[in-house]
Amino acid sequence: MNAQLRYLALFKQGLLSQQFGAGLSGTLSAIENLAYVQIDTLSVVERAHHHVLWNRVADYDPAHLNQLVKKQHIFEYWYHAAAYLPMCDYRYALPRMMSIRNDENRYYTNVDKRLMGEILARVRAEGELRVRDIGKSNQKKGGWWNLGQERRALDKLFMQGDLMICERNGMEKIYDLAERCLPQNIDLSMPTLREYAIYLLETTLRAHGVFTLKQLLHLRTGKPLQDMMREVLSEYVNSGVVSAISNIGRTTIYMDNKALELGESTVKTNAQIKILSPFDNLVIHRERLSLLFNFDYRIECYTPAAKRVFGYFCLPILYGDTFIGRVDCKAHRAEQRFEVIKLHLENDELDQKQLLLLLRNELQRFADFNKCPLLEGI
Repeated sequence: MNAQLRYLALFKQGLLSQQFGAGLSGTLSAIENLAYVQIDTLSVVERAHHHVLWNRVADYDPAHLNQLVKKQHIFEYWYHAAAYLPMCDYRYALPRMMSIRNDENRYYTNVDKRLMGEILARVRAEGELRVRDIGKSNQKKGGWWNLGQERRALDKLFMQGDLMICERNGMEKIYDLAERCLPQNIDLSMPTLREYAIYLLETTLRAHGVFTLKQLLHLRTGKPLQDMMREVLSEYVNSGVVSAISNIGRTTIYMDNKALELGESTVKTNAQIKILSPFDNLVIHRERLSLLFNFDYRIECYTPAAKRVFGYFCLPILYGDTFIGRVDCKAHRAEQRFEVIKLHLENDELDQKQLLLLLRNELQRFADFNKCPLLEGI
């Protein structure tokens, strides 16, 4: 059963074959199926949002994201972190926007409303706005909570839905009025609590197929939502859409019943190596990753150097349906050099010589994607 669950998880994630397609349409299909792709600023190797899509979409180009934003097919907002989301799911961002507008989120309180009005009026009159276009604060630089009042006002206007990110120049955000970025006839009705719970469950079924209750509610709090999710999940189980499996560790795992139609042969015959991002949708839920794949993983860039075990930016290595290790690496872009700092292989049942050959080929492919074709250290 565990092998079947792993197969389902990988299949739903588009990591067994590039079933999402290729090019721009493949990128859109991947984001719609995954429900979100996390945006991250770390650039030790290619940033997470590009890395995730490169692993799933043939002929992926980082320019695809700006193109899809301009076509109003995807948008930037918050999932459990900053992310690209399908435009068809826009209405499910409205509850968070309303919460922030009503000052229910402590991170966005005490923002100068006069400044917010001035920024909004400027964008309405002059068009697109970058952070560097607004006045600079004399406040000490640091985390967002130390940024100037102008930046905080801009952030809140974005988070409450008045402004949207209409383009990125690298990691620089360019803002415009939401009304100019949203497609005509988009559904702007506020979802009910039940609709929101169904949305979370349906997107998880589509993107993962195998999940825990904790994963369904990842970083979402509040007893009303928790109670509603349990109610909806129970309905899905009773109707036969979802099965509950209680014999994996001490955690109940739920699965899409279509998994019963899937076998293990595709994993065995099409086994390939994938070097994943620390923020990949498959690995972001650490407890589920451990339950399904018996792989304990954490990113160590936030760990003091003396306490790191595997390295600053170790990437998980997937081979078929098994995580076989991790690799700490760095893209030296100015020199076009890709450095393998340390390789940790954790499976001695496989032919090591063949494994290293496959791994080197995939690392070279990843190095080329990073525009660092000179591969060193392996």
